[in-house]
Amino acid sequence: MITSMNNPQVKNVMQLNQRAKARREQGLFVAEGKKMFGEAPKGWIHRVFLSETLAGDEAFMEKVRDLPFEVAADNVFRQMSDTLTPQGVLTVLKTPSYAPDEVLKEENPLVLVLEDLQDPGNAGTIFRTAEGAGVRCIFLTKTCVDVTNPKVIRSTMGSIYRMPFFYVEDVASLSNLFREKKIRTFAAHLKGKNDYDGESYEGGTAFFIGNEGKGLTEQAVSCADCLIRIPMCGQVESLNAAMAAGILTYEAARQRRAVSPGHR
Repeated sequence: MITSMNNPQVKNVMQLNQRAKARREQGLFVAEGKKMFGEAPKGWIHRVFLSETLAGDEAFMEKVRDLPFEVAADNVFRQMSDTLTPQGVLTVLKTPSYAPDEVLKEENPLVLVLEDLQDPGNAGTIFRTAEGAGVRCIFLTKTCVDVTNPKVIRSTMGSIYRMPFFYVEDVASLSNLFREKKIRTFAAHLKGKNDYDGESYEGGTAFFIGNEGKGLTEQAVSCADCLIRIPMCGQVESLNAAMAAGILTYEAARQRRAVSPGHR
């Protein structure tokens, strides 16, 4: 059992929680809690850390015995955790790698493109919402928040395991890929031609979602095939990024269900 804060494994988990550079260099990230452990693909699991208290739960230990694991004294485990009320299990996982051509091989994919999104909670919520709406994958510009940030991971509620994602230089760098895959691109903008529900998203579709405060850059807007509006009452000028992503992707999902009732 690990009893010292000076243990190299303890220090490394804390580094993975705190530093994006450490996560990138090691190709690892940390997911906290029983749900995140239970849903983790076994092939992704690098090592599991348990609190001394949880290690006394025989039913839970049955799920862990065949995996590489360590038990840490409760006081040490609390320091390793990124949450105020840890559930007693930390899962260190290998960061997944995807190939765009493989992910987008199906016809008429629904895609999200996030530009300079900074809030971890927004990013995680978008991943969770995207899975529910049937989005095929998410592209993020390199200026976005790190998807493996512990706060993003928690906010995904497990969707990080099932939603392929890619980092790209900028929105413009996706133009050729989208053209090749016959994906039409849409950006929510005050100068939008039609309301968002006045366009068709039954074919290959990508929605551009911009920074929480500044919205999409002019470069991203100029790359979109079509500008659309999300109508708002009162004096509201813009919506939360995750809310906007939800409105757009679920409208696409609604249209696709109407055409093909068996569609997710």
